[in-house]
Parts: sequence; C-alpha cells; structure tokens
Amino acid sequence: MKSIAAFSQFVGRTFAFWTVLFAVLGFAFPEVFVQLKGLIVPLLGIIMFGMGLTISAQDFAEVAKRPVQVAVGVVSQFVIMPLIAVVLTLVVPMSPEVAAGVILVGCCPGGTSSNVMTYLAKGDLALSVACTSVTTILAPVVTPFLVFTFASTHLPVDGMAMFLSILKMVIFPLVLGILAQRFLPKLVTAAVPALPLVSVTGIVLIVAAVVAASKGAIVQSGVMIFGVVVLHNLLGYLIGYLAGRMTGMSLARRKAIAIEVGMQNSGLGAALATAYFSPLAAVPSAMFSVWHNISGALVANIMSRMTDDRAEAEPEAALR
Repeated sequence: MKSIAAFSQFVGRTFAFWTVLFAVLGFAFPEVFVQLKGLIVPLLGIIMFGMGLTISAQDFAEVAKRPVQVAVGVVSQFVIMPLIAVVLTLVVPMSPEVAAGVILVGCCPGGTSSNVMTYLAKGDLALSVACTSVTTILAPVVTPFLVFTFASTHLPVDGMAMFLSILKMVIFPLVLGILAQRFLPKLVTAAVPALPLVSVTGIVLIVAAVVAASKGAIVQSGVMIFGVVVLHNLLGYLIGYLAGRMTGMSLARRKAIAIEVGMQNSGLGAALATAYFSPLAAVPSAMFSVWHNISGALVANIMSRMTDDRAEAEPEAALR
C-alpha cells in the first residue's frame, strides 16, 4: 500500500507532464483514444467521487467563519472567467462551436487542481478549498444559467438538461463520496492516498479522448484555440489577484483567489461540451486542462517567492 501511495503522490506532482503526454498520444493515435469518448461522463463522476472523499465538515465551517472572503472568491470565479470568455469570443474570430466551448469552460466551477497549486504557492489553502467546494455545489444552477446567458447566441443551450447532467456528473458522486467518508471512515482513510492517481488518470483520459475526437479541428484551428485558452487562463490569474487586492485581502488570500479564478474544472467543461454541443466545442476545455496545469505550476512557483510581511500580519478577523 505504501508503494501505491508513493506512486500516486508522484503522479500527482507530475500532473502537468501526464496531461501533456496523453494529449499528444490522443492526437497521434486518435483511433485508440476516440473509443474512450463514451467514458468521459463516468470518468468525471469518479473524479468528483474522489473529491467528495476529501471534503470535510471543516471545509464548510471555513465558509461560516469568513463568509465575505469566500463570497469574493465565488463571485470572482463566476463573474471574471465568463466575462473574459465572452470578450475573447468577440475579439478573436472563431466558429460558433469553439466560441460556445470557450464560454462553457469559463462558466465552470473551480478545479481541484487549484487547491494543490495554492498550497505550492504558499497561499491560503483553507480559503481555496472552501471556494472550490462552494462553486462546485453551486455549479448545477450557476453554470447552466451562465452558459445559457452567454453562449445561446452561438449554439442552442438546453439549460434544464445541463442542470440535470451536472447533478448526475458532479453533485451525486460528490455526495456519495461525502457519505462514504461519514459511514466508511476506515475504508476511505485507506483509499485517500491513491486518490491523486485516480484523479490524474481520469483527467488525462478525458483529455486524450477529446483530442482524439477532434484531431481534424485541432489541425485546422488548434493554434488559435490554444492562444485563446492561454489568454483566458492568464487573465483569470491576473484579474483574480486584483480582485483580492481590491477587497483588501492579505497576500496569501490574494494568491488563493488568483489561482482559484484562473483554474477551471475543465473536465466538467469537456463532458458538457461533448454531451450538448460537439467534440469541437470540447477542445477549449481539453486544451485548458493541459495548459492550466502547466501555468498553475509556474504561477505557484512565482507566487511562492512573493512576500508581504505587512499583509501577512493582518489579523484573521479581516474581511469576516
């Protein structure tokens, strides 16, 4: 068991490498990985079940202890990224499918990778986890609403069907994970060390499947989509950081908000795009998944060197 846990931690630390590798494999051998397209929804469910195994009552208590800080993170997540996506679709010429895909990934909740990157950045990990938990729980209502509001001019959007899908793909497995943690604590404790391996495997297979199914479109417009994804992600970090600064947060909290805003649950975006739009619409989510794990590691490394003794000395009561 120790060897499995050690290997799992290694895979988790090298997440970016495996994501890039499987994206390349999906592109090089599409006939192999396109067969996994039907597994995208179950794989996302497994990932969310794993997230449920790690959510604790303390995470929700954190929301009650400092609601204003969490509210800033949640509002920033669901305002900044969708609006950046809309602006990019207006500025950069792209097909309706790609535009809908860019908007969709911008409307997704925060990704669990943001918690790891916040830890590496020496940010406020408790705030990051609380924000991820809250945006994930709100996703069944907020994500379909935002997608309908901003993407319906590009493609038809069935908001109710999307709502039900997110309940099935995200909330149901998340609740199952929380219940398992409550009623099977010994089993969950034994399984938790292997979760990074399970999560990374799920994400990289989703990425490979989407890339394989959209190889032709990637050849034709992959550079443009990648450029949009990079801009979307980097602007998310920047504006998220500024949102934390404008609301008077300490440096550790600004780091958490910046990373939380910039990193999306791109697996959910890929699953929804595949189910409701087209494989091409899922490409921005797949590329986002590849890129944000690379950029997140770089941003975390830079932020870990940032110090602000005056800001860090602020009392914990600030912004409560």
